[in-house]
Amino acid sequence: MIRLSKGLLLGCELFLSSIIHMLFGFYIFSTAVAADLSQSLIGLTRPSYTNEETRIRESIYELREANASSSTKSVPPIVLVHGIFGFGKGRLGGLSYFAGAEKKDEFVLVPDLGSLTSIHDRARELFYYLKGGRVDYGEEHSNIYGHSRFGRVYEKGHYPEWDEDHPVHFVGHSAGAQVVRVLQQMLHDKEFAGYDDTSEDWILSLTALSGALNGTTRTYFDGMRPEDGRSLKPICLLQLCRLGATIYDWLDIAWLKNYYNFGFDHFHMTWRNTGLSGLADLLLCNSGPFATGDWILPDLTIQGSIKINAGLQTFKNTFYFSYATKMTRHIRGVTVPSSFAGTHPLLLIRVMQMCRWRYPAYLPLPYKGYRDEDWEDNDGALNTISMTHPRIPVEHPSCLVAHDSDCHPLQPGIWYYKILEGDHIFFILNRERAGVQFDLIYDSIFRNCRKHVFRTSHQPTLPNQTPS
Repeated sequence: MIRLSKGLLLGCELFLSSIIHMLFGFYIFSTAVAADLSQSLIGLTRPSYTNEETRIRESIYELREANASSSTKSVPPIVLVHGIFGFGKGRLGGLSYFAGAEKKDEFVLVPDLGSLTSIHDRARELFYYLKGGRVDYGEEHSNIYGHSRFGRVYEKGHYPEWDEDHPVHFVGHSAGAQVVRVLQQMLHDKEFAGYDDTSEDWILSLTALSGALNGTTRTYFDGMRPEDGRSLKPICLLQLCRLGATIYDWLDIAWLKNYYNFGFDHFHMTWRNTGLSGLADLLLCNSGPFATGDWILPDLTIQGSIKINAGLQTFKNTFYFSYATKMTRHIRGVTVPSSFAGTHPLLLIRVMQMCRWRYPAYLPLPYKGYRDEDWEDNDGALNTISMTHPRIPVEHPSCLVAHDSDCHPLQPGIWYYKILEGDHIFFILNRERAGVQFDLIYDSIFRNCRKHVFRTSHQPTLPNQTPS
């Protein structure tokens, strides 16, 4: 009877979570479509211009673009890297993953990376997005995980001059922060074929916004097995996600994938490549990214993060900032949600569950010094302890910031972190939710990039100055 009651409870939770996630996905998609239709209708109602008027308007626009480009080349770009299920500029119509924060500075780039692909694959895509060329996932990695070595082609990089004398600022939300850390290590290890001069100093600063730096216990609630941190439970939310993403990629509807893409094109999962028999193998998890584990969820488990972090460094010439979020508080020693009304419905159930997370007693602890209570505070997607700075398997230098002025002048090689009240999507997608806090956070992030972060040894990186 107890087992039956538990099964019914889990079934109800799965059903409710699935409905909430599908409704949220539909809301995002429909919002983007409605915005596009609105723009199209506005375009139809605009007055038409003669050829001469059109030529003059285009010339003025090109002149403005050229002036803006020349004025911004004197400062490093700020690159905003989205998290899981995210998207960059050009996807979902005119919708902004960062809720328009990219408009706060003249030189901001918003790459579109695979929304469900692994941390490794996304880091490779990010490199070629900036430098240009054909994405090379690496021969060894591609052979191990059974996908094509090469991916999409960037005819022209978005910042082809990127090097040690022209470094960049990165801002990563959620898993996007870990993508940048892996990219920096790849630059240090010179892992990009044909680029022998890469180094960790190509990155001037990294800001993690609700960054997935040490994994999350939510992965286990969503369906990852705590026994290995890589395989899925037979019935869970992630199984539904896997089935949906597989069918979406197999159908390969061009206009739909141009609108939103999970990023698995290098696995060649389409009906043209696999046929019906291939679809059966994909759905049964006999082939594809979900069979090999080359997708993002295994990288976000505690075990997966430990494996990744073991090979990552905090570099002495790079500035690191972190804004951790939480929607919990403590009442008489018990961790509870801090606000039911203020938490997004997409995350409310998980906030409550993650407060009560207990690592299975029959398993060895994931790392030395692990305690369940350390992982109770959370924002509905990530545990707050995971977002402050890299902690496992080795803790990196860090400093809790109460007041910005207390830590100036800033020093590289140290993770400066703050803990903020808010859920995991508080500072993305919907600017109105965060209100004035939205502007305060992004103004602080961009101010660090433009006013307080520079290297005296590389003149082109000095903020707001033109190299001599």
